[in-house]
Amino acid sequence: MDTEGITEDHGADHRAGVLAQYAAMKLSEIGERSKQLETTFKDPERQRRIILVIVCVALLLDNMLYMVIVPIIPDYLAELQSEADHASFKARVINAGNSSNHTIFKATKGNFELQIGVLFASKAILQLLVNPLTGTFIDRVGYELPLFIGLIIMFFSTCIFAFADNYVALFAARSLQGLGSAFADTSGIAMIADKYTEEAERSRALGIALAFISFGSLVAPPFGGILYEFCGKRMPFIVLACICFTDGMLCLTVLKPFSRGERENMPVGTPIYKLMIDPYIAVVAGALTTCNIPLAFLEPTIANWMEETMHSSQWEIGLAWLPAFFPHVLGVYITVKLAAKYPHLQWFYGALGMVIIGASSCTVPACKTFGQLMGPLCGICFGIALVDTALLPTLAFLVDVRHVSVYGSVYAIADISYCVAYALGPVVAGQIVHDLGFVQLNLGMGLANVLYAPALLLLKNVCQIKPSNSERGMLLEEGPTGLYDTIKTQERERKRKGLSYVVDENGIDTYSEEESSGGELEYA
Repeated sequence: MDTEGITEDHGADHRAGVLAQYAAMKLSEIGERSKQLETTFKDPERQRRIILVIVCVALLLDNMLYMVIVPIIPDYLAELQSEADHASFKARVINAGNSSNHTIFKATKGNFELQIGVLFASKAILQLLVNPLTGTFIDRVGYELPLFIGLIIMFFSTCIFAFADNYVALFAARSLQGLGSAFADTSGIAMIADKYTEEAERSRALGIALAFISFGSLVAPPFGGILYEFCGKRMPFIVLACICFTDGMLCLTVLKPFSRGERENMPVGTPIYKLMIDPYIAVVAGALTTCNIPLAFLEPTIANWMEETMHSSQWEIGLAWLPAFFPHVLGVYITVKLAAKYPHLQWFYGALGMVIIGASSCTVPACKTFGQLMGPLCGICFGIALVDTALLPTLAFLVDVRHVSVYGSVYAIADISYCVAYALGPVVAGQIVHDLGFVQLNLGMGLANVLYAPALLLLKNVCQIKPSNSERGMLLEEGPTGLYDTIKTQERERKRKGLSYVVDENGIDTYSEEESSGGELEYA
């Protein structure tokens, strides 16, 4: 018996030793993989790609959440209307013969479309109000922390959408999404502009981001409609919340938003009010607003027009914008390729896009069938792709030329430009159609785009400037304060080596006279 016990003890010790060796080997493998992953994240090129993925997913989520409620809200508000009808019926039974009840019911019915418009516009309105503050905040603390904050807010907004059971909760969720978008969208686009300093790379990266924005906006209605039909109201929002949570965790792991290292190296950005009064930036911002007005104004009005004029079915209305995704991506691709070959013609691509938008908008009322309508809608989205892809990198270029290369505030201005169109659209478009008509609305939008296109000629001289190792002193009314990205990099290298540098009275890093006097502006 003793011999058997000793043998069993020896076997147990051996198994324990084997298990310990196996566990140690697995821990060693995990450690090596963690080191490899950390090395991968530290590689600048791979890190830029990961950052691009994080930002693109955030933009995709924001735009999907913006449009996913389109097939859900009518059914929800119809339920509210049914409850109002029931309440009105009970009131008439209790107060028989009281004529005021019928008036109250009609007022409630008349507010049906207004409720939809206010709900859709609440996101853009809050985003419009908050953007000036978020732009300044991003310039102060960097891009990583605001992006993480935006993803957290969007996650909670999506969860509220999933479990909302009344109009007030939906309104709160929609407004909260606007707050999250003001942080995530602005910081994400600004981060892309900061990481991709070469003009061709920057245009390509921003083009990819725009493609994700377009995909999110156009695929969200059928995505939401299918899940809502077969899985219930909560499922579309739960799926988006899970993706948002994953993207937030990736942001926390890769970007390390609470690290102070990046923030300490950031120069002081130009205040947003100074950027707003810059005539070149103002022209670009106006173009971004004007080119998005047709899309923002048609989205809430085209469904009723299609029902009245074409007797379109619900599936046709739901799929009206989906084919436009392909010309939008094509427009992004063409503009990126042309910008890489002829970067000095960015202003022309934007102007051409506005003319295409104007012509397409004017032809929408002439369409008599669903197939005919696809042409103008695709033309509008193709033109918007040209304008956005050409002018968003131009904003970063203008900041490099005329100000300090910190991009939070300038892309907050771009976001404000979009929000102006999408805040007015759901509220104003319906009233214009009611007072003037659908034809007049489209003609007005088309004419506005065609007339605004020549204003982009103002950017012609700016777009011809090439990077040079000097301060960009031309086209400045208040004296040279902007630095090239290349010089900014050189300055950071000097700071790391402990060499002195000059700080002017505004707190902006500049070069000494000996270093900055040698370069000249070069023209194409």
